Amino acid sequence: MHWPTLATALFGFGRSVAALDPIEAYGNKFFNKNGTQFFLKGVAYQLVPQDPLIDTDQCQRDFALMKELGVNAIRVYHVDADGKHDGCMKAMDDAGIYLLVDLDTFDTYIEATALYWNSTQYDRYSKVMDAFHSYNNVLGFFVGNENIAKKEDSPAAPFLKAAARDLKAYRDRKGYRSIPIGYCAADIVQLRPMLQDYLTCGGNSSEIVDFFALNSYSWCDPSNFEKSSYNRLQEFARDFPVPIFFSETGCNVPGPRVWDDQDAIFGKEMISDWSGSIIYEWIQEQNNYGLISYGPKVDATQQADNVFDGFTRKGTPTPISPDFNNLKAKWASIHPTPGVMKKDYDAKKVSTRPCPTSTADGWWRIDGNVKLPALVGETLTGSFTSQASATAEHSSKPTPSKVNNNGGNSGKDGKKDEKNGASSDTKIAALAVSAAGIVLGFAFFL
Repeated sequence: MHWPTLATALFGFGRSVAALDPIEAYGNKFFNKNGTQFFLKGVAYQLVPQDPLIDTDQCQRDFALMKELGVNAIRVYHVDADGKHDGCMKAMDDAGIYLLVDLDTFDTYIEATALYWNSTQYDRYSKVMDAFHSYNNVLGFFVGNENIAKKEDSPAAPFLKAAARDLKAYRDRKGYRSIPIGYCAADIVQLRPMLQDYLTCGGNSSEIVDFFALNSYSWCDPSNFEKSSYNRLQEFARDFPVPIFFSETGCNVPGPRVWDDQDAIFGKEMISDWSGSIIYEWIQEQNNYGLISYGPKVDATQQADNVFDGFTRKGTPTPISPDFNNLKAKWASIHPTPGVMKKDYDAKKVSTRPCPTSTADGWWRIDGNVKLPALVGETLTGSFTSQASATAEHSSKPTPSKVNNNGGNSGKDGKKDEKNGASSDTKIAALAVSAAGIVLGFAFFL
């Protein structure tokens, strides 16, 4: 089923024969080159742990089916900066698909338990940017994924913000296109409101993230806008200063998934403030979130080039019923309220939030607009301090009623972290490497 011509023109969901033009982040919207607003309809794509974008033949098979599904963006969690990506990036471009890619690697993750942002991390992050900046269909880079997910994790926030600052400066110094650089958060009710405001506060555009993304699994069919707590997510997103979107969504409990959350995300309740969603995930794995499979599950002990953790990761993608077809039908049926044209959009109307102060319950420990950590080995000024230079009471904001202490990665929705894309395995790997010899750049004292 194809989108009507009018909807295609308005939303950028259609496919073009020509190469894709870059997407721009402006205010709290994404815009196509022709000035129409862009909304993500994406899937998470990590077939193999290290890099799924080096197998051109597999990319061509997968992206052709994604095009049929209605996908216009994918998210990849780990890539090899030394890999050859031209084939997969062209296949992606041919299918009308944009890429969001994480800059961190298994051994450069910014850890809340070992606070530092150093030149080793900076070099590795910038190397990923070097490898992908020239592709017009790169939509954005992430400096982190769910780094802050527990009560003791908020002290990592200044290090994430410093990473965004330094990678934006690197991008601009190298003369690269202004590819947006953002962060992907876990939906932890005691942390997420403060974190999203902190990463965009302070009034210095060179120090804030260019977009904020959320991994949320609170809408579990059957549900609705209020029961799922999406109404509370919307309250915090209203007139947000940068684009905000769902970087993982698609609760599979009890299942099957009917994707009614997409009606809200692309409907009148949220379309004015949210820029779409990325569905978790493309391939079937242990967590049972896959939209496709490459064959039946095999013995987890089986060793083969294309088998990992008991699942074949190469071949002809076969849709998993009914989730795949349900999503295909849902996206084909959605006709959102028309987006705004860039020429008619006033970016000054979006709100720059005050920097949140620390909370008495100990969940948020950053007190206002603290100085960011300097980068070890670089000639950037400033050192980290917890003393606030600008504060604002956060208690005046509404508090979401739905508590999800698991960040959407376990518990009610049944999702469990995978080695391919989720944060827990990444954190373990990063801890091992840091313990082996990465020197701490900064110490944090409360």
